[in-house]
Amino acid sequence: MSQSGSHRSKAINPSAYNALADALTVIFWNKPPFERYVRGMLINHSELLARLDFGATKRETSGLLVDLLRANEARYRDLAVHIMLDIAEMKRFPNLEQQVDRDEMVPRAEAAVSVLREWTERQREAIREREEHEAAIAEDVKKSQQARLFNEDHEALKHRFFAMHGASDPHRRGTEFEGFINDLFGLYDFEPRASYTLAYEQIDGAFLFDTDHYVLEAKWWKEAIGRRELDVFKANIERKGKNTLGMYVSMSGFTADALAVYSFGTPFITMDGSDFMAVLEQRIRLDDLIRRKKRHASETGHCFLPVSKVFSDGD
Repeated sequence: MSQSGSHRSKAINPSAYNALADALTVIFWNKPPFERYVRGMLINHSELLARLDFGATKRETSGLLVDLLRANEARYRDLAVHIMLDIAEMKRFPNLEQQVDRDEMVPRAEAAVSVLREWTERQREAIREREEHEAAIAEDVKKSQQARLFNEDHEALKHRFFAMHGASDPHRRGTEFEGFINDLFGLYDFEPRASYTLAYEQIDGAFLFDTDHYVLEAKWWKEAIGRRELDVFKANIERKGKNTLGMYVSMSGFTADALAVYSFGTPFITMDGSDFMAVLEQRIRLDDLIRRKKRHASETGHCFLPVSKVFSDGD
């Protein structure tokens, strides 16, 4: 919708203004309660009150107020709608009920309010549409900001990853790698837990994904991880809760015999350097990749699914 079209859809129908003027005139008989009501509704708009002459008739004062609201609708639109909605909600008219001619005055007020109510129902729909439109815009802005921050954090992690490649101290790189994984998994809301120690074993970390709890082992060695390391990891997982799974991260990959052993049944999935590169270059989301790896392990029993296979499958 164009900007001009949007403004037209927000404009208050002239008949609604007329209904407001009529209702304001008849819902009070005496001037004092009429004046108190108007002053109360305009309490934050002294500039309008200064233009009104409460010494004139209620009809003249109501007409002038409506003319002022309509003449500067861009400024007073919300105020006009507020007054309309307030009067449209009226069910009783205490000032009229005290009058001798209340049997004539109250029905006249009810009729005027009923006409205004018909217009406010249309206005409510316009307000609802506007609010929904503004909410959608706000949500788009929020998502855009979140996406920008997510991408910025992703880019920073990629630079950290490249910097670790050039590290000369393997022990320091291993420690930094654990922190890097913790931050990457945190970016995807995996609720990561840093390394911790249990009796007789050191756990590199843990995280939660799709309601499953994972223990994490992460290695950045020159050599590929072999069967012995995976056997130890499998035993560690089996000592945990029944629903605990594992993820073994090896930047240098895994030996063929290790993968062969865990190709028919596995309590863990694996990631290697190629997986991290694909994620950090945002060719695939980390959560999508892990979900594919877990599905592959469930369907085939194999702990290893290379990211290249994910791309070639195309689903």
